[in-house]
Parts: sequence; structure tokens; C-alpha cells
Amino acid sequence: MSKMTDRISTSQQAEIARAEYEKQQRSTLPSIIVPLASAGKIYPKDHVLSEGKIEMRYMTAYDEDILTNISYIREGVMIDKLIQSISLTKFNVADLSSYDKDSLLIYIRILSYGAEYDVTVTDPETGKELQRTVNLDKLKAKPFLLAADDRGEFEYKTSTDTLKFKYNVTDITDKSPSEFSKLVITQVNESRTSDTIDQYIRYKFMAKDSRNFRKYYVDNAPGLDMNVEFEGESGGTFTARFPIGTDFFWI
Repeated sequence: MSKMTDRISTSQQAEIARAEYEKQQRSTLPSIIVPLASAGKIYPKDHVLSEGKIEMRYMTAYDEDILTNISYIREGVMIDKLIQSISLTKFNVADLSSYDKDSLLIYIRILSYGAEYDVTVTDPETGKELQRTVNLDKLKAKPFLLAADDRGEFEYKTSTDTLKFKYNVTDITDKSPSEFSKLVITQVNESRTSDTIDQYIRYKFMAKDSRNFRKYYVDNAPGLDMNVEFEGESGGTFTARFPIGTDFFWI
């Protein structure tokens, strides 16, 4: 028994030593303080992300392997794994809002491959596709004017009820109205139980109120302003939201 215990202990010590070595090696890499698009206003007051910034190191070739890991891509965790790998500020990536996650991807791209990103946009005047270059450094965070409570939650009033909701959610893309509501609503009047919230969405959250709430949520959401002014074919300019392609992390 003692030999088995010794072997396990030695193995654990080797693992600890390896982890410490990797930590020391990574600490020698250059890093930068990156602001969150939300300025940290959407997180609980006692959460490290409420400081509105994190420290990230520059990517290495080892980190690039994450971008080509088929298993990560298939499971939809590639971006989470990448952020987790290069973040020197310690936090649970699951706590990171999709709005801040999207903005961090921009900073990672700038740090790794530079600020210039070639895109294809459609000229609204001629309908032709144009090849243009976006300077990612010039993207700015949208104004975020809502005030959160200590939980990082916000208040919304319908004609009859008071709701609390959150922005630090992973993803609301392609969610149905009810799925969206279940994901972001944290309190209905004085109740925070999931059963109460579910019953409210099913039987009391009128379609008009639901639609107005979703619009309010999206209109006030934090994030980077991805609308860029491009030069048109005729020499004029137009504003469009630039597309991020599969080549975003490659040059």
C-alpha cells in the first residue's frame, strides 16, 4: 500500500512541478491589459470581471493549435479554450458574457496577427462586392448607460410587473422568445425561483411585453460597435457592419 501511495505522490508532485514550470514560462511572455466592452458593469460587484479589464498574454504557436483542434471546434468550445489559455487574469470563462467574449476576440486578433483585416463588403449604391481593409484598432465600445445592482442585474418594468435581467450570459443567438427570456430573466417581481419565472413566461408575459423587452435588451446591450465606414466604388462612403470570416485568425 505504501508503495502505491508513494507512486501516486510522486506522480502528483511531477504534475505540480510541470504546471509550475508552464506557469513560469508563460509569465515571461509579453502581456497587455485588455478592456472589456461592458466595462465590467454587467457582473456582480465581487466578481473579478467587474473591474472591467483582464490581462492577456500574446499567443504562441502552441495556442494556435487550439484554433485547429477538431474536437474543440466540433464541441463549440474553441474560443473558450483559447481565452482560457492566454488569460493571465483567472476567471471562469463560463462567466464571461458573449458580448465581452466577442470583443476579446477582436483584441486577440490584434495581438496575434495585427489590426488590419481584409473583408468583402457590398456597395449599397452599385450592389458590387468590394475588397476593403478594416483597422480593428479603431473599433470602439458602444455606450452602455444602464445601472446594475450589486448582482450585476438590471431592472425592466412592464405595464404590470418588474423584472430583473442579466447580460452576463453565454449566447442568445437563435434563441426563441421564451428561451431568450428564460436565459436572461433572473427575477419576476419579488421571486427568483426558476419555477416562478417559467410560469410567468408561459402564462403572464404577454407577447407585446415580451417583444418590447427583447428590443430594450438588444438596444441597450454592451459590445463593440462593428459598423465601419467604407469607401464606395464611386468615391463616396457608406457604413456597414463588417463580416468576420473563417480566416479571422489567419493571415
